[in-house]
Amino acid sequence: MKRITRRWLLNSFGVIVVVLAVLVVAGSFAVREYYYNLVVQAVQSQMTTLSTLMDTYVNDSSASDFNGEIRKMVANFEEKNKMELMALNEKGQVTITSSGFQGSDGGMSFPDFRTAMTSADGLGQHEGKQNGEHIISIAKKVPMVSEELAAIRLVVSLEYVDKQILIAILLIFLLGLTIIVFVVISSLYFIGSILTPLSAVSNTAKQIAQGDFHTRLEKQNDDEIGDLVDVINHMAGELANAEKVKNDFISSVSHELRTPLTAIKGWGETLRDAGAGDQQLVQKGMQVILGETERLSSMVEELLDFSRMQSGRLSLMMNRMDLVAELSEAVLMFTERAKREGQNIVYEEPEYFLMVVGDKNRLRQVFVNILDNALKYSDSGDTVMVEAKEEDGFGVITIADTGVGIRAEDLPNVKAKFYKANSTRRGSGIGLAVADEIINLHGGRLDIDSVEGRGTTVTIRLPLSNRKNEEQGD
Repeated sequence: MKRITRRWLLNSFGVIVVVLAVLVVAGSFAVREYYYNLVVQAVQSQMTTLSTLMDTYVNDSSASDFNGEIRKMVANFEEKNKMELMALNEKGQVTITSSGFQGSDGGMSFPDFRTAMTSADGLGQHEGKQNGEHIISIAKKVPMVSEELAAIRLVVSLEYVDKQILIAILLIFLLGLTIIVFVVISSLYFIGSILTPLSAVSNTAKQIAQGDFHTRLEKQNDDEIGDLVDVINHMAGELANAEKVKNDFISSVSHELRTPLTAIKGWGETLRDAGAGDQQLVQKGMQVILGETERLSSMVEELLDFSRMQSGRLSLMMNRMDLVAELSEAVLMFTERAKREGQNIVYEEPEYFLMVVGDKNRLRQVFVNILDNALKYSDSGDTVMVEAKEEDGFGVITIADTGVGIRAEDLPNVKAKFYKANSTRRGSGIGLAVADEIINLHGGRLDIDSVEGRGTTVTIRLPLSNRKNEEQGD
């Protein structure tokens, strides 16, 4: 489970951190550009206002008056608390400022001043350091350049703006950090809500793998994990049921094998001790031994068929054949047995063929299995009715008995492997599973209807051959 957390940290959380880092950096640049643009716009707007005033002075004043007006404009600058206004001579020296400075003996070289004096529009702008302070400045060439006055210059300190930008960037960073912390906490809780039940599922699955089919998980949420819990619990129940059915099957088969083996051994010892003098005893013993041997052989063949079915190796020899012929032979096989056991088989062989493409030996095996079950689960005086007919392009074989029937809760499982609804009657519990598989391989269907105490009806439907049915037989 730790691997899931590690993958989340490396993948999802890593992507979240990278995305937030990009957003923080982009947000920081956006804030810086926003604040700087505001400052630049404010300075440019103020310079536009001053330029308009200077144009007015040019029209209304002589050169000497113009210089005086500019000095008064600088001295009386209303925005002096926000920015500084300077008047510069031709050498770039500051002659007067809005802060009260009255001149300078030394020359100062301002980049924005040099640009303004040489550019076509008479404007120059610069961002950088001045006397160790971060500033933005704009210089404007005056309309009447003289030795005493060549340009005016607005200077704004960015120290306060930089502090505001730094605070905004810190807030953005803290917001990103808060989001990361929230994502980590919520994700760890979410991962824990997944890993904890998954760990329980893993431990329970290990217990089930070790053979503890009675362990169960407690469903806590109605979500995908809850569905998984339901599946695990259902699987455990099915495995427990399969284990029980398998044990019952082994017990049943062991009993079924032990009975004929006991008879064979008993009669073998009897014949050995009696010798060959009593021919009647020998004849009876040999008859029992042969009968029980045939029974053992049938059981072994049934088990082999089941093994082939499980491994997908149950093969068919498909040919065009008559269902009626194979059914009639199977009925004939059980007629004498039914008489011996006081039972009655009612069968009227139809006078037409039911031609199908199939394996006649396997289909006869199905008929034999169902007839054997019908007699086995019937008592003396009961009747087994057999019918063959054509219906909607299918050959329909119906074998109905008036025997003990099947309980309603057992009916859905009677075709399942190893399942034996009535443990008081002999049988391995796999005959119907093999019969159902054979019918399915023929493209047909085997249905079972039963009422406990009233009998069972088995209906087999097989698709008839495409060729028209033969006319009535001779």
